[in-house]
Amino acid sequence: MEFSSAACSTRTRFCSPKTKSEGLLRHDCGACPIVTPWQLSYALRNRSYHNLQVCPSPLETWLHRSQPAPSRADLGNAENSHSEFENSHLGSKLTTLNQNYSNRHIDEPQVVPLPSQQQILSTPHLSDYIDPLPDSVNPLLHSRYFHPTEGFWLSDSDMVAQNIAVDILDPSSHTQTFFHRAGPRYHVKFTSDEVRAAIVTCGGICPGLNSVIREIVDALWYQYGVKQIYGIEGGYRGFYSSEPIPLDPRKVDHWHNYGGTKLGTSRGGFYLKKIVDAIESQGFNQVYIIGGDGTMKGAVAIFEEVRKRKLKVCVVGLPKTVDNDVGIIDRSFGFQTAVEKAREAVSAAHVEAESTPNGLGLVKLMGRNAGHIAVHATLGSRDVDCCLIPEVAFFMEGQGGLLDFVQQRLAENGHCVLVVAEGAGQELIKKSSSSSEKDMSGNPTFDDIGLWLGKTLKDWWKSKHPNELFALKYIDPTYMIRAVPSNATDTAYCTLLSHSALHGAMAGYTGFVAGPINGRFCYIPLDLVANSKHLVDVDNLTWAWVKSVNNQPDFIRKEQSEQEECVQ
Repeated sequence: MEFSSAACSTRTRFCSPKTKSEGLLRHDCGACPIVTPWQLSYALRNRSYHNLQVCPSPLETWLHRSQPAPSRADLGNAENSHSEFENSHLGSKLTTLNQNYSNRHIDEPQVVPLPSQQQILSTPHLSDYIDPLPDSVNPLLHSRYFHPTEGFWLSDSDMVAQNIAVDILDPSSHTQTFFHRAGPRYHVKFTSDEVRAAIVTCGGICPGLNSVIREIVDALWYQYGVKQIYGIEGGYRGFYSSEPIPLDPRKVDHWHNYGGTKLGTSRGGFYLKKIVDAIESQGFNQVYIIGGDGTMKGAVAIFEEVRKRKLKVCVVGLPKTVDNDVGIIDRSFGFQTAVEKAREAVSAAHVEAESTPNGLGLVKLMGRNAGHIAVHATLGSRDVDCCLIPEVAFFMEGQGGLLDFVQQRLAENGHCVLVVAEGAGQELIKKSSSSSEKDMSGNPTFDDIGLWLGKTLKDWWKSKHPNELFALKYIDPTYMIRAVPSNATDTAYCTLLSHSALHGAMAGYTGFVAGPINGRFCYIPLDLVANSKHLVDVDNLTWAWVKSVNNQPDFIRKEQSEQEECVQ
């Protein structure tokens, strides 16, 4: 590169697009991105990154080709080489590495700090509104079965970063958010005899509910010596309408082998005052609430009311949704089991379609707002021709429409398999009177896209090809995929989730959800999870993979495509 020297302590400031360099670049202004040799090599491989364009010098070429590190004489020669480094998009200012850096071998990894802004989303704690709150030594320290090793205990300074993949050249991606890491603390806020725990399941069923209940009971009993553990029957209304059920390891021993929830569940029945009054009168001081986003919103209200009354009660959420649409966390339990079962339905549809002339298999899967099950079942089966999800609009008639696509695929292969999420294509259906109704959880009821799509396809074929054979097989495994026990992966996940939750409660954390972020379990404020959604990111590689393995179109009308080209 071409350089103009401007001394800055032990480094040389990059004060214009032309600066003197040893070929190893580093940020110096404290507000812009850093370019290390490895990042520079990435930019070189891609030739253009945003508005960054690079013409390599000899040293940069060595980096790009991954050749052996240049000698010190080579480095000296490289100082006289030139290349243009343009970055009008970021206006980055770069500096050469100091003498200590240049004395080291070029392929040694270097730690270069990012100019990032950091924030910690603190988890609510009982000590926020109850003072004093004495500490007790964690009962795990004296367990007959388990002896903590070095590094087992976590502290309040142990954090999990929300983002682990950032654009090094984009300053907006340098803001980092941290959450408290989940796990056992050396000091706890409850003694074993003091704890009186309640467990409740709310909303729809999901694979793994019984596994979560079992693991909470076992961990409280064996790890913390808690003997007062109760199940609440029938969802939120069970707090005030029925007697709690005593639970112990023997009672829940085989629960993980069954689908559904042994405690029962229901939608609605959320009366805040009645629920918190029951919690207070029953003497519960740890409440474990298992449910989806609607349930988590109820848990937020319970936590706020408990805090208002200054009760020593930990309110803990364990997120559950078979659709995997709970925000912030990596995934929710039961999702992988549901995908596994959904794949079986897709396979059956493929067999049916392949066995008849002009056979069409149509599978409707769960996914009101997010098409994760449809996406992953498609990727897992590789038998799908087209995947339709709520996040991506499609149209039926005309060039480039779904009917046109089905016609082409039948002509090419003699059969076709469509997978549709239940929330897809709702704007295409002529609204019925039921479409404006809501269920007891407040969710709008959807018209059946599977039945509508099946009828539309049959009518279309009959009108276009009245004398040709056609067979449509419609499969709706909605309740089959959620009413089964959790598979091995989900059961292991439920174990880690449950243990993480109760470790947090014993340490005095409250108003939080336990869940994994980037593979590490942590504590997330309840209201953050309750008000977030995890939708399929159609700009992400996952959706691109779906389209590439299916060879399915974007379903963009011709006139819309022409308008977009004009804009570009």
